Amino acid sequence: MQHLSVCEKDGQRVLNTSQLAESFGTETKIINRNFQRNSERYVQGKHYFALTGEELKAYKGSRQIDDSLKFTSVLYLWTEKGAWLHAKSLNTDLAWDAYEKLVDEYYHVKSNVVPLSKDQALVTVLRTTADLVEGHESIVKEQAELKQLINNVNHKVEEQITLDSGEQRRLQKGIASKVYDLCDDPQIRPRFFRELHREIKDRFGVASYKDLKRKELQTALRYIENWIPKKVS
Repeated sequence: MQHLSVCEKDGQRVLNTSQLAESFGTETKIINRNFQRNSERYVQGKHYFALTGEELKAYKGSRQIDDSLKFTSVLYLWTEKGAWLHAKSLNTDLAWDAYEKLVDEYYHVKSNVVPLSKDQALVTVLRTTADLVEGHESIVKEQAELKQLINNVNHKVEEQITLDSGEQRRLQKGIASKVYDLCDDPQIRPRFFRELHREIKDRFGVASYKDLKRKELQTALRYIENWIPKKVS
């Protein structure tokens, strides 16, 4: 994703239609068409801002914009929640991946977390297997022990399998849906995102939600569904 020039409106970050379309790998006319077809779902001030008149003139004069926007009489700026609705309308892997990056790298400050190695446990077990097999006195004993070790490896590998990209996206959608259902205030919502991510990491003992074990996915989704944020002091 290319570097995005930061633009804020009423205390929250926004993107114009051209930037959003490029991020989602689509065209501005498709973004506009989806908006027009589902206009009843979009609320001004919540999902978007419509700039006109002097406000639009000031916006154009303050930054370099796409040629297609230079002569527009109405310019739409999309909030994080507006981007979420457009990702749902497009419903492509590219759009969902781009939306997640926008949340992490533009709408929110990305946390600098180093993920754990997914192969660490497997490498350790395989090295142990090689050490045990080496030096066995008989072929029969070696085969029996090797079979048992392979079974142990398979079991441990199953225990260590983490979420694939589709499962990560499913969890991220669950998190976003929960936060949006609970809060419409753009000033408070980022705190809810941070709090829920932190509680998921604490609850499942991982450095990032992406490191959750596949076997824990359903438990994590139920945890998110029933999550209640702490009271704002």
